[in-house]
Amino acid sequence: MMKTALLDMLICPACLPDEMALSCRIDNQKDDDIITGSLHCNRCNESYSITDAIASFIPASALDHEAQNRYEDPALLASYLWSHYADLSGDTDATPAYSEWAERMAPSPGVALDAGCAVGRFTFEMAAKSDFAVGIDRSRTFISAARDLMKQGRLAFHIPMEGALQEFFTLQLPDTWRVDAVDFIVGDIQSLPFPSTRFSSVASLNLIDKLPRPLKHLEEMNRVANIHGAQFLFSDPFSWCETVTQKENWLGGTETGPFEGRGIDNVAALFTGDGGHMLPPWHVERKGSIWWKIRTHKNLFELIRSRSLKASR
Repeated sequence: MMKTALLDMLICPACLPDEMALSCRIDNQKDDDIITGSLHCNRCNESYSITDAIASFIPASALDHEAQNRYEDPALLASYLWSHYADLSGDTDATPAYSEWAERMAPSPGVALDAGCAVGRFTFEMAAKSDFAVGIDRSRTFISAARDLMKQGRLAFHIPMEGALQEFFTLQLPDTWRVDAVDFIVGDIQSLPFPSTRFSSVASLNLIDKLPRPLKHLEEMNRVANIHGAQFLFSDPFSWCETVTQKENWLGGTETGPFEGRGIDNVAALFTGDGGHMLPPWHVERKGSIWWKIRTHKNLFELIRSRSLKASR
């Protein structure tokens, strides 16, 4: 359920770069959780719904398009749930990728942001090292699953085994995880509904090559991060594809242009201030690679090397 604690950290994404506060209408509330209601911007007159305890910052005009989003597919949901959590169940086919990413983040007071959180594993990991963590993703299906885990601590689902055969998979979160210190919302990570310098820890894992405007996403993450005392974990396989991102917007993988060469080198340069896109500059503390998997069925996995960097300022 959307926690009322989020209300003081939300702004209208349609009004960016101006940061306009939102008024909240609560139709149904239980304790500190909003079940149904809406958030409204008095400047641009845009309204954002809260339904089934999920706040959505995707404009109503985009809802029809979102219905066709591949990330709303149940089969893909099962693949991502397995990828994020199967190691907790002792599945020997799983990788410890999320634990390895978490190891790179230092404990930090304040609020953490997991952008493109998918089904929420790293949001929970960030909550263990922060006062509170927020996960945001464009997929309502993914956010709904993350919230189910947050509320129930477990989730059961079917995952393909072979052909039409399926197997039943049950995820159980560790009892020590701080599920009361997280929340999840639906939104566009290229137009974040948060004010500047709101977060002490931010993460962007495996999504920049899936965005129409990857540089805009990095600029937005830089905007919402603290000017001092912040940490940023970035990771991506740089699987550029022109059906998702026009080639002129790639941050690597080309022989000419402002971002020629390898993506991880160009992103590291952006972090340290090149082009003035991410100021004040960040100090890159660590670069490396982490292997992770997505399962399609019992005999088919996608093994991905994600190039990562950890920065602070």
